Amino acid sequence: MDRERLARFGWALGLLVLLLAPWLGIYPIFIMKALCFAIFACAFNLLLGYTGLLSFGHAAYFAAAAYSTGWLVRSAGWSPELGLVAGTLIAAAVGLVVGLIAIRRQGIYFAMVTLALAQMVYFVFLQAPFTGGEDGLQGVPRGHLFGVLSLADDRVMYYLVLAVFVAVFAAIIRIVHSPFGQVLKAIRENEPRAVSLGYAVDRYKLLAFVLSTAIAGLAGALKTLVLGFATLSDAHWSLSGEVVLMTLLGGMGTFAGPVIGAFTIIGLQNFLADRVGSWVTVIIGGIFVACVVAFRRGFVGEALAWMQRRKLERAAAGG
Repeated sequence: MDRERLARFGWALGLLVLLLAPWLGIYPIFIMKALCFAIFACAFNLLLGYTGLLSFGHAAYFAAAAYSTGWLVRSAGWSPELGLVAGTLIAAAVGLVVGLIAIRRQGIYFAMVTLALAQMVYFVFLQAPFTGGEDGLQGVPRGHLFGVLSLADDRVMYYLVLAVFVAVFAAIIRIVHSPFGQVLKAIRENEPRAVSLGYAVDRYKLLAFVLSTAIAGLAGALKTLVLGFATLSDAHWSLSGEVVLMTLLGGMGTFAGPVIGAFTIIGLQNFLADRVGSWVTVIIGGIFVACVVAFRRGFVGEALAWMQRRKLERAAAGG
């Protein structure tokens, strides 16, 4: 079985498992939370893995949408679908402002600018009256989707989250394989050459940044509906570090890698939280260091590299 057919089989199998998960006795809230963070990691991977831009402040856009959707649904009485759209657009708007400031910087300077601006957003959420400060925004109702389907039912909410995840995953694949995506790859590989070919590199990077922040915002908005709250931890710098960890652990620049990384980290956090308490961050850090040393391309990246070596070996043996 060649690489492309194996990938399709893996995606089909993964989708089948996700479709059946609520009927297999798997806790739906855990899967929904993991899917939200998988969307978040896919958004970050679009920026880092395919454009080569390292942001240390992606939690700001996740939180901007989380708080916006939570307030609009709880306090303004908006429907959940309008809350999700509004949260996504607000995250994109914040991303546009940050991108216009940061996008002309490169490397560590770009990363530090995004971190500094994200910390400013964090303190806005800490001080703003509508966010609840350190207590967060609690008691966000799920409401009725299109005024018909009650999202209070975990299974209905689960299939909404799954549908959004599949749509985002398919959209990212389409973006990466489009001419726009090919230009992003060219910028990642050799930005001066892309400039010499006549591409407006800053515009492409800005658009990629805004797309990434919008998808990250969608993840934050969904998470608020699933769990019913938005807190300062959604905007904290440590969450920006976690999404970097998810992406690198699964495999940067691969489609499935961020999803596997997100499920791995969220799974470990849920499994270890009651057993080791605050030591969970130390254990996850140790696992990350071990994986970086042993699997520098991440789980999926190493698997793809191994398949490529096997293919070359078979070709050499056949020749």
